[in-house]
Amino acid sequence: MVKKIITFTESKMNDCIELFINHLSTLRTERASPSILNSIYVDYLGNKVKLCKLSNIVVENFNTLKINLFDVSIKKNVEKAIANSDLNINPISVGNTLKIILPNLTEERRKNYVKLARNMAEQGRISIRNIRRDSNEKIKRILKDKLISNDVERNLQSKIQNLTDKYIKKINHILDKKDKDLMKI
Repeated sequence: MVKKIITFTESKMNDCIELFINHLSTLRTERASPSILNSIYVDYLGNKVKLCKLSNIVVENFNTLKINLFDVSIKKNVEKAIANSDLNINPISVGNTLKIILPNLTEERRKNYVKLARNMAEQGRISIRNIRRDSNEKIKRILKDKLISNDVERNLQSKIQNLTDKYIKKINHILDKKDKDLMKI
């Protein structure tokens, strides 16, 4: 029972880190990355489907993405979805493919991305603290049911706090790397 709580807590905190990394990947730096299109959903046969499920997105050069659609008949829908996104980019139609040329980032845009990254990091920290709270509540319930002693309870809470500190440090480290990457010219 005790090991399950620690394992479950660590697993949930690890999920928070992965989610944070996925959210950060949508913020672009100077290099083009297919992950910036992860938030694009296209109307396909009456359903909203992620663009990456309907196409092969490759980096053509440092600021150009090439989108090879699996079904060319949805080309107009893809163009519309990209143009209507909050990315402020317009695709260029080249034969059966689409190209996206990403403009250079201005300093103001970089600073906005840094703010967004810091907000994402704070949400990650909050999630980790919530996981800590939930785990500590489970431990207190087990103590109340007299399944563990006070010493074991304190030891478990200490381990949970150590996990919390470890994962918050990971978030801070990932954020620092992303900040440097965003502000690099």
